[in-house]
Amino acid sequence: MNILITRPLIDAEDLMGKLFSLGHKIIHLPTLKIVPAKLDPIDVKQYDAFIFTSANAVRNLKVTVKDKNKLCFCVGSMTEKIVRSKGYNNTISAGGTVNALKNLIINSKDVKKSDKLAYICGDQITLELDKELLIEGFKVKKFINYFSEKITSINESNIELIRKYPSNVIFVYSLRSAESFNSIVANYSLAPMMTQSVVMCISKKIADFFNKAGWKNNKVFSPGNEIIELEKIK
Repeated sequence: MNILITRPLIDAEDLMGKLFSLGHKIIHLPTLKIVPAKLDPIDVKQYDAFIFTSANAVRNLKVTVKDKNKLCFCVGSMTEKIVRSKGYNNTISAGGTVNALKNLIINSKDVKKSDKLAYICGDQITLELDKELLIEGFKVKKFINYFSEKITSINESNIELIRKYPSNVIFVYSLRSAESFNSIVANYSLAPMMTQSVVMCISKKIADFFNKAGWKNNKVFSPGNEIIELEKIK
């Protein structure tokens, strides 16, 4: 199949390699640019646990000192993998959604409501996790340590690839990315060869966006299950 990946290369490289090895044609079309925020290092001693809702939050983490035993709550397995690659050993992973992460923290025996939690995220979020946890009685401080900028222009070589290999499946990982991708399709008149593609979305909110934008075949999937979902489409 012809598969289009919209994630930045640093997040998509492993998946692209696996898909390529399975015989798929891969087109990489990143729709967001990640920009680090100008943020002072987080004083690790002030917090009992970290909360990460994306791999980019981990990559852009700045701390006063590294505490490898600091408890880290991660939104999914990929984020947990990045946390562990940074040297943190005490990690817990949710099921890939922020709501699942919230429930994991609320029901965790590893934190008390008197503990202080550092919630580290980007500027674009799908759920106000800090506010949700504050309502539950937790002590949380949010740190925005990166920004995502939309990419709405592509080069001629990418346009030629898309036209030569119309996408059977498109993977989209955030609402902001969906908005950017939809703009690219409109800006370069690519709709006739793409709107019949299966668009794999990591949330219902993203799928709803594509439905309203006129895309016909939108499905929700969990990150990490890309290859399993492709087998279902076959």
